[in-house]
Amino acid sequence: MQTDIHTHTTYSDGSDLDAMITAAEQAGLSALGLTDHCIVTADDFGRRARYDLVETYRQRRDDIRAARATTDLRLYDAAEVSYVEGTESRIAAFLDTADFAYTIGSVHFADQYDYTSGTQYGTASPTQRRRAVERYYDAVVALIESELFDVLGHLDLPERIPALRRHTTREDYERVAQALVDSKTVPEVNAGRAHGSLGRVHPDPAVLDLFTEYGIQFVLGSDGHTPAELSQRVPELRAVTGTLDRCPVSDVLHDNQP
Repeated sequence: MQTDIHTHTTYSDGSDLDAMITAAEQAGLSALGLTDHCIVTADDFGRRARYDLVETYRQRRDDIRAARATTDLRLYDAAEVSYVEGTESRIAAFLDTADFAYTIGSVHFADQYDYTSGTQYGTASPTQRRRAVERYYDAVVALIESELFDVLGHLDLPERIPALRRHTTREDYERVAQALVDSKTVPEVNAGRAHGSLGRVHPDPAVLDLFTEYGIQFVLGSDGHTPAELSQRVPELRAVTGTLDRCPVSDVLHDNQP
């Protein structure tokens, strides 16, 4: 593993850019993707109010350019964009203007369901929980089919929520795999909860054989928000790379990016 394609800075909910660069250098990486949360569409869960990269990406771009003079790392000016069905044209227009090196598309919410918090699922019945999870995969497939993004982020996010864990089925993963086969979008192996309650990477390593059967390649992202997270998670990603068909990072970059 030479590139961590998924990290966050203070331009969303992460840490100081220089500190993240230092951690990446110490982890032995040669390239680092800066992918702060980018919320194009307002939502009912307040994420648009918390993450304003839509307004600040030019300032962050200047900071990244300045940082390139201080490191041998290749720094990618990228973004993690929340996908919302029905707003594809608005997202596409913004991405055309912003011209990031690449984008990670992630489903964080769909309709009434928030997949970043377990609050609404604690008293839900098994049927209601399964319905929430099924809606998540509906949105993931729609994200892939939109062809808006270069990378699919943490493709089984509900697994992070204890109340929704194990409500994902192999059929859900197969739906995602079938959509990816016909798409330019590449999924990531995400280590965002490898040292948290989940204790593993996304997607579930138990289903990586399914993606292998479909010939699907992955890129690798720590989803690090702090230097410590990046340092801890890079070894987790390196540990799984032997079982994966990895996609060259160059395949997800836009041609006009350094």
